[in-house]
Amino acid sequence: MKFKLFSRSAPTPPLSVDQAIWEIHSQYRRHNRWNILANMLRAIGVLLFPLAFIVLSMNGGNWPWSSSEESKAHTAFVNVRGEIAAGSLADSDRLIPAIQKAFKNEHSKAIIIKINSPGGSPVPSGRIHDEILVQRAKFPEKKVYAVIDDIGASGGYYIAVSANEIYADRASLVGSIGVISSTFGFTGLMDKLGIERRAITAGEHKALLDPFSPLSPEIKKFWEALLAQTNEQFVSRVKTGRGDRLQDDPKIFSGLIWNGEQAKNLGLIDGLGSMEQVASDVIGVSKLVDYTPSEDFFKRMSQRAKVEARALLSNALPSLR
Repeated sequence: MKFKLFSRSAPTPPLSVDQAIWEIHSQYRRHNRWNILANMLRAIGVLLFPLAFIVLSMNGGNWPWSSSEESKAHTAFVNVRGEIAAGSLADSDRLIPAIQKAFKNEHSKAIIIKINSPGGSPVPSGRIHDEILVQRAKFPEKKVYAVIDDIGASGGYYIAVSANEIYADRASLVGSIGVISSTFGFTGLMDKLGIERRAITAGEHKALLDPFSPLSPEIKKFWEALLAQTNEQFVSRVKTGRGDRLQDDPKIFSGLIWNGEQAKNLGLIDGLGSMEQVASDVIGVSKLVDYTPSEDFFKRMSQRAKVEARALLSNALPSLR
């Protein structure tokens, strides 16, 4: 008995049973090899994806080859973006290692702190400010330039005054030097609704600034003194950082905010310009390398939730904004 295999090509001679079986077996083997190869590639992909994720996480989210630019002469920059608070993009725990790395690299000729922040907590703001001064003392040959983008107010400006020079755009918002603590009082509403507040404490002032209890003159005076001292710390660092460049105008420390041109006239900044202009025209090294830690999406989402919860529940805390 003879079998004939049909195809679109020219007719072929009939095959014997053994030849037909061999041909079918060969085609099956070729098809099976492709399946095996495809499965191997899929398996390799499944293994490499978590490995790449781990490598990127350990590398601060940067690609392994992204540091190649750091081996050439460049201007380093670190972004201070958004609210300055624990768990935010501008958290001091997140930015201080990046600032240290930027100073330590022998190929970085200067450091730019790019600021786009309305302010935040005085603690991380002060920590970043102080760390920049520490690094300036360690590497006196490297100057630091703060460049304000849309806004560099309150805690953002607190950080800016640690730089050798400050630049901003004409329309940037600069200043807001002061401290604020805000909360609400619901005692009148509770009286109308017949709601009784029951707060049991083991300390006379443990329920300090409780929005459901009346604010006594004694506590108000105490809190104002605390804010005044925190504000004096802020003012002192501004005066130290800006020195004789500041104009003798009491409005500077009133909490007001100015645009870039007004800020320059008041001595709050040294000039007008973007980060690229400062790198090229002031520093003389136009090549920019970003040292800002990359953002881990899942970690960022959980941290953002913490920041929002903190902002909702702790508005009474002193804030530089």
